[in-house]
Amino acid sequence: MIRVTRLNGEHFALNPDLIERVEGHPDTVLFLVDGHKYIVSEAVDDVLDEIREYRASILATAYAMDRGTYRTPSTPGDDAPRASVVPFPAREER
Repeated sequence: MIRVTRLNGEHFALNPDLIERVEGHPDTVLFLVDGHKYIVSEAVDDVLDEIREYRASILATAYAMDRGTYRTPSTPGDDAPRASVVPFPAREER
C-alpha cells in the first residue's frame, strides 16, 4: 500500500496495483482500474516514487525470504506473540 493525501488533508492508503494511470492537470488524479478517481496533493513524480518503492520492497522481502534471512519487524518491548513467516525453500531444496 502507498500513502497519499486528499486535498482536504485526509491521509489514506491505496493499493498501487489498482492504479491504471496517474495524471497531473494541475492536481494529481489517480485513476483506478475499477473507474474510481482520487485527487491527491502529492505530485505525479512523488506518487510514482511511492509506487516504485512499494514494489521494490516487495521484491526485497521476497529475496530475503528466499535466502532465509527475512525477519518480521518487531517493536522494542513488544513481547506479544507474532505469526512467523516461513521462508521459501533454498534453491538446493527445490
